[in-house]
Amino acid sequence: MQPHPIVDSSSFESLLVGAIKAGFPSPAEDVREKLDLVKLLVRHSASTFFFQIDGVSMVDADMDEGDIIIVDRAVEPYNDCKAVCYIDGEYTVKRVEITGEGALLLPCNEHNDKFKPIPVGPDNDFLIWGVVTWVIKKA
Repeated sequence: MQPHPIVDSSSFESLLVGAIKAGFPSPAEDVREKLDLVKLLVRHSASTFFFQIDGVSMVDADMDEGDIIIVDRAVEPYNDCKAVCYIDGEYTVKRVEITGEGALLLPCNEHNDKFKPIPVGPDNDFLIWGVVTWVIKKA
C-alpha cells in the first residue's frame, strides 16, 4: 500500500457546470464557478493522502477494488470510523471498533467468510495511521 500525498493542488481544479438532477433530464446550465477538488475534499493538506483500494474486504463499506480513499492523519480516530491501520508490520483499511481492552478491526464483507475480525490488544504493534474521510468511486 503506497500513499500518494497532495503535491500540486492546481491539478485538481476544474469547472463546476452546475447541479445535475438524478431524475428527469434538463438542459445543462452555464458554468457557475471553479471547482477545486482539494478544497472540497481535503481539510488538512499536509496530513492527507490518497490510497487505491486493493482487495474486497471492505465492499460493504462502499470501498471497492480500484476505488480511491482519502485518508487524513490529522482526524482523531473515533469508534466505528473507517481507517488505515498498522498492525504487526502490515497496513490494512478496516472499520475500527474501540473497546475497553483495545480495538477490533472489522472487515466489511458479509458475503465472504474468509475475512475475520482482527482483535487488537496490548501485545500487538498497532497504530491507527489515518481516518478515511472520502471514497472516490470508479465508474
